[in-house]
Amino acid sequence: MTAASAPGKIILFGEHAVVSGVSALGGAIDLRARVRLEDTPGKTSIEARDLTLQGFRLDLITGQIVSADAMRATRYVSSVLKEYGARDITVKVDSDLPLAAGLGSSAAIVVATLAALNEHMDLGLSRIDVASQAYKIEKAVQQGLGSPMDTALATYGGYLQVSRDISPLDLPQLDMAVGSTKQPHDTRCEVERVQGLLAQHPDIVGPIFQAIGAISSKAVALLRDMRLEELGELMNVNHGLLEAVGVGTKELSELVYAARAGEALGAKITGAGGGGCMIALPSSEGSTRLIAALKQAGGRAFLVKTGCEGVRVVRDR
Repeated sequence: MTAASAPGKIILFGEHAVVSGVSALGGAIDLRARVRLEDTPGKTSIEARDLTLQGFRLDLITGQIVSADAMRATRYVSSVLKEYGARDITVKVDSDLPLAAGLGSSAAIVVATLAALNEHMDLGLSRIDVASQAYKIEKAVQQGLGSPMDTALATYGGYLQVSRDISPLDLPQLDMAVGSTKQPHDTRCEVERVQGLLAQHPDIVGPIFQAIGAISSKAVALLRDMRLEELGELMNVNHGLLEAVGVGTKELSELVYAARAGEALGAKITGAGGGGCMIALPSSEGSTRLIAALKQAGGRAFLVKTGCEGVRVVRDR
């Protein structure tokens, strides 16, 4: 048996603007996707467990619950197996990360599967190879949409600054609250719509993206020095700019403003918007009131730590 796990991610600053080459800042979080590989001669199969059953159906003949989320997860795994001709193997996937929520679940699943298969089949892939191949596979499954930030963070962990290039950053870990609307979002749709807005109004949307990039760059020094109140202020400004390009929803806005009422230092959308998740920076008084405020506003709320370890592999010989 070979097992691997990889972290999810949050984008701290820079969503949408990064598509146009402007700087974004992301961090790996301590929620992980886990993959186990077992030799099963004559049988190649994928089992997806412990994933949310959003959009499931029940097979009345077999009694099996078929989850749309599980089906999404298995298409990433099957693409990795197909890429390397893996047969006679059973892959078991489970994840702490909700799918289609902007937390990098698909990238974590691809990286964990690829890292486990690399060990299991002695493929000889370096960590750099794992990151690049995982990006290639995720992008193919998503028909050209995959983000190099997501697969790089799942592989290396820590923090990354992304513009035209990807740069690792040595920054302290940070506690962050995540509020999920429990509504899946369509990243492709949101990106295409915002890019269409940029093409239609470049003189308006272009400066918004430049402002978002300036926030991302300034945030690095603030996080390094743990100047959290100023960091929270930038989160609030970044959220306003994301609202300006139309990626907010009623549910996301309610969670953001509930977080601020719950004494968060700052709160914003994370990811593509149109559903999914927001993040909030707890104040020094702690996170209890913040989490309660997010739940009261109708969200699923939990704490994460940013800047966490990348992919890990375990081999039971």
